[in-house]
Amino acid sequence: MVEIAFLSDFGSTMTFITYVFSNSLLYPVMILLLVFALVSLILTGEFITEYTRRNRNQRELEKQTYRISDIMKSSQSSDIRYKESASILRSFGGKQTQMVTAFSKDAADSVEAGDLRHIEKIADDYEIRMTKITEKTRLITTIGPMLGLMATLIPLGPALIGLTEGNIAALATNLVIAFTTTVVGLFAASLCFGLTTIRNRWYWQDMIDIDYLIDALEEKK
Repeated sequence: MVEIAFLSDFGSTMTFITYVFSNSLLYPVMILLLVFALVSLILTGEFITEYTRRNRNQRELEKQTYRISDIMKSSQSSDIRYKESASILRSFGGKQTQMVTAFSKDAADSVEAGDLRHIEKIADDYEIRMTKITEKTRLITTIGPMLGLMATLIPLGPALIGLTEGNIAALATNLVIAFTTTVVGLFAASLCFGLTTIRNRWYWQDMIDIDYLIDALEEKK
């Protein structure tokens, strides 16, 4: 009997501890959800700005890339070939996407110095930069629904207690919290999912263009 009583007390203690712990998470989770919703709106603004500035002239890219390829395969001296190729790379401003334009300017310095091996390192750095940009929206897409689910389940305990005690006001308040936080989490996650999907396509195309330029620079005469 003593053992049964001990187990009963232990179980009640653990239940009480987990109940208090889970309830203590409600407000931090709600704050995080509101922060996620705000950040998702800010990221949407950044996305729209990037979209308005995203210019990609495929014909111009191919034309300039062919010029670089012809120069690198020409019989001119290495210094002249590198200098002319670097000049073409610096002329990309406003004609290509921001990532490709920034890469071409950074790569131009290495090309002019004759350090073609460093270009691969620059390309890898830009790939990491693109991943870093989409990292924020991916995190919100993944964590947002989790926090929404937590904020849905946490108020259900007090709601059930209010139901058993006949406290309809407490029941209604906790159910409102449960449903509204779910909506906030899903809103932030769905918005960021769309941003991540579109940006992944953008940056995939940018990396293809960057690889296209690198192949032209590595042409042998």
